[in-house]
Amino acid sequence: MTDANTDSGQSLISHLLELRTRILRAVICIFIVLIILLPFANQIYNFIALPLIAKLPEGSTMIATEVVSPFFAPFKLTLFSAIFFTVPYTLYQAWSFIMPGLYTNEKKLLFPLLVSSTLLFYAGVLFAYYIVFPVLFAFLTKTAPDGVQIMTDINHYLNFILKLFFAFGASFEIPIATFLLIRTGFVSTKKLEANRPYIILSAFVVGMLLTPPDVISQILLAVPIWLLFESGLILGRIYENKKEATSEE
Repeated sequence: MTDANTDSGQSLISHLLELRTRILRAVICIFIVLIILLPFANQIYNFIALPLIAKLPEGSTMIATEVVSPFFAPFKLTLFSAIFFTVPYTLYQAWSFIMPGLYTNEKKLLFPLLVSSTLLFYAGVLFAYYIVFPVLFAFLTKTAPDGVQIMTDINHYLNFILKLFFAFGASFEIPIATFLLIRTGFVSTKKLEANRPYIILSAFVVGMLLTPPDVISQILLAVPIWLLFESGLILGRIYENKKEATSEE
């Protein structure tokens, strides 16, 4: 009994040490990328601000209402950029940590899920930047009352776009979540299809909660959520058909 407890304790310590090593590697990677990107902090911010600047009325500019904002806002964005670019390496460290404890079939499933979820998150961010932002800012800048000059604070703008980046990046994970629910047997495709109207309604509710209070941005988030759910449903249906065919054999 004592030997078993000792082995169990040593195993736990070794796992904790391994976890610390993996986390430390991910943090070091983020720090290195941050150091590389810091000289370009202002250029990165200018790039992120382009969708708004392009739609501002003539004579309008972005402003800094706090003393530290001209430094803090670009630095904060650069830090998030470093985290964003190192997501694949961070997920690789997570994969390497949990891989020894997985069965072969779980390894075959988990790795494609990690890769696809990463690509989908990036796709959501790119969709927000290149599709949603131009339409959204064109609408918002044209709705200002007469006599109101639009001058957005750089820190407020950063918080705004980071929120939207996260909302769209997370929303694009819906096919993975839908497939996993079906794959684990938690729900069937037939049940999801039967509840499609409620899911579509939920998509618009999520769009309302995660985006600014305008119809355009809500639709631009809700419609992709619905379509991504349908794509996850298709994957789940393919899996169920393949499972049924295998069981019949």
